[in-house]
Amino acid sequence: MSRSLLLAFVLPFALSAAPENYPVSAPVAPVPHPAADAPGFVPLLNGKDLAGWRTKGNWVYDADGTVTLKPRAGETGWKRFDAYLFTERKYRDFVLDLEFKIEPTGNSGVFFCVADPLDPVTKGIELQILDTYGLAKPGHHDCGGIIRAMAPSKNMVKAAGEWNRYTLTLKDRHLTVDFNGERTIVLDLDSSPMKDRPADGHVGFQDEAKRVWYRNVRIKELK
Repeated sequence: MSRSLLLAFVLPFALSAAPENYPVSAPVAPVPHPAADAPGFVPLLNGKDLAGWRTKGNWVYDADGTVTLKPRAGETGWKRFDAYLFTERKYRDFVLDLEFKIEPTGNSGVFFCVADPLDPVTKGIELQILDTYGLAKPGHHDCGGIIRAMAPSKNMVKAAGEWNRYTLTLKDRHLTVDFNGERTIVLDLDSSPMKDRPADGHVGFQDEAKRVWYRNVRIKELK
């Protein structure tokens, strides 16, 4: 086959296989996380049971009050949407503050504005949780990214087994994410690939059949 014919055959496949490119959030000054006694916050986890949440039993409390995902025999992958943990309530404008840690190669995600908990990927928005510690230039699908929308301005995730903190603020379709003391996402949803996603919805955590822990999960609704 001639080189020209080979290129004509290969190039369309090469282009279709190219990675998707999404903007990287602009760097901004560090932002402190809300204080433990900041007014207006209410806990989403009561430390005793999962009242107010939808669960199939794979999310449980550890002895210290941390909620953890304990994968069950035979569970793999992320397309088991009914195994995710979602709030019964829907939320619109809010500040969501939480801590998380993951096992090596861990993978989870913080979902919000989810219209349908059985279809959160296409009817919601995900803030990624992934073991990408040490990655020089994280993308939209790495820890701290808004999947299919924006990459974080820098990689702030700690090594597996260490606690991390997210503060996600959504107000009038303007989204910011503070990650371990740095503002890593500034995104206008209406000018992004998320422009057609709901303005309100359930908040939840992804079950990727890998160990993940959440604690100090609280929310402040904004009027």
